[in-house]
Amino acid sequence: MLTEKELAEKFKVPIFDDITHFAHVQEQIALVPYLFAKQKGILPLTQTESGVVAALCDPLNLEALEELRFLLKTAIHPVFCTQEALDIAIEKCYQQKEEETKRFFSDLGKGEKTISKEEGIEGYDLLEQGDQNPVIRMVNTILLEAIQQGASDIHFEPVEEGVSVRYRIDGVLLKRHTPPREYAAQLLTRIKVMAKMDIAEHRLPQDGRIKLRQGGKEIDFRVSTLPILHGERIVLRILDKGNVQLGLDKIGIDPEVLIAFRKVIQMPEGIILVTGPTGSGKTTTLYSAIHELINGSINIITIEDPVEYKLGGISQMNVNPRIELDFAKGLRHILRQDPDVILVGEIRDKETAEIAIQASLTGHLVFSTLHTNDAPSAMTRLADMGIEPYLLASSVLGVLAQRLVRTICPECKASYVPAGEELAELGMRKESGLKFYKGVGCPHWFETGYKGRSGIYEWMPLLSSLKTQILKSPDAQELRKLAIETGMRSLFEKGLDLVRAGVTTSEELLRVTRMEQE
Repeated sequence: MLTEKELAEKFKVPIFDDITHFAHVQEQIALVPYLFAKQKGILPLTQTESGVVAALCDPLNLEALEELRFLLKTAIHPVFCTQEALDIAIEKCYQQKEEETKRFFSDLGKGEKTISKEEGIEGYDLLEQGDQNPVIRMVNTILLEAIQQGASDIHFEPVEEGVSVRYRIDGVLLKRHTPPREYAAQLLTRIKVMAKMDIAEHRLPQDGRIKLRQGGKEIDFRVSTLPILHGERIVLRILDKGNVQLGLDKIGIDPEVLIAFRKVIQMPEGIILVTGPTGSGKTTTLYSAIHELINGSINIITIEDPVEYKLGGISQMNVNPRIELDFAKGLRHILRQDPDVILVGEIRDKETAEIAIQASLTGHLVFSTLHTNDAPSAMTRLADMGIEPYLLASSVLGVLAQRLVRTICPECKASYVPAGEELAELGMRKESGLKFYKGVGCPHWFETGYKGRSGIYEWMPLLSSLKTQILKSPDAQELRKLAIETGMRSLFEKGLDLVRAGVTTSEELLRVTRMEQE
């Protein structure tokens, strides 16, 4: 294998052992993600009238040159350097980001207002004099930033150097800040105070809730603590009602499934199940279905753990383990309230399943969720709980399995011809003119190459052939095979449609459907 210097000599181009003195185009470096520079082995150095001079150690790395040209929207003039020189320059140039984070938290400690009273987060315990407290302003700033960036969760994790603050955006955790060690204890205590937790208890996990106002709207946070090696880990689930788009036509269900699902939710009785892992959008789908049924002439009651979003026109109930009010007990009392439609947040045990199914057989339309990888597995799960196959065949109207895939950022979207290995992993063959798309990464959405999410849905109506199979054996594999034979399109197939259309990437599809494929 040729060395960098031998390659440079072969191609008759100069090679540098030190490029740090060239690297001073911070505005261009800001557009190039750190991981892109490291993985692609390329770094912008300086701006010229005709383009950007960039360093790389492989003269044959034409793909990196082309992707950098696309990212910076200008011509790229390559110079070559050793791998060691490139690594040193990349670390030096990107060190500025860490310095900016430190300055961010340092400024908070100097008494400079980060959030004004008018536009900031106002809560029941955020008093006016508290605005001058750097820890309070630090927490406010993090919460506000997470809301503005569309995060679903905020993770505070004690580490040796301080507290690692990460946001879950579009289903993936992204590191955002590392407040210094001197703020760690106060920061975590502040969150526990806001959540009405016992600040003296550090050994046991705790749960709490924060209600705040931002820009005239109410935002709820579910708070959970967990004792770990370096202290207490805290996770906040953001329940931003303003970000929820309710309506089956607004959540990305494809037309074929939408027509069938809308027809089923108008049935007078039976049970409809929505399945998928945590964070796959099941609650939003259920609320969207219920939202379409609200008309003032039917009685709709929900039991949830907890109620995530308040809907007008229905009655919503929280489970409460402290007073032994679980799904099963709550469901029994709901049935005495003359309901037409019941939403059960989740079926977790045999007792809840039995009551829900019995309700669906006695004139009630019931909605609920299960944690299964696909639609056919829902039948197997209920059978494993102890539900008789004849009850499943009689009560279940259909099962909707779903996932959320990240969509490609339009600002850095680029096409490419997929390699044979990638097509093989997708079960595809080479096609003339076939192009896939990916995001190369840009500052518009955290350098990930993705922005937003789209749903993929697998709808399995319980046709007579499936009911017959359930009575014989509710085996997931047999049901899946039969469902596909009778027209069901799998999650993977639906996701592949989005890959072909340039909505998402093959990597993202495989990430969210890996369990279904196994």
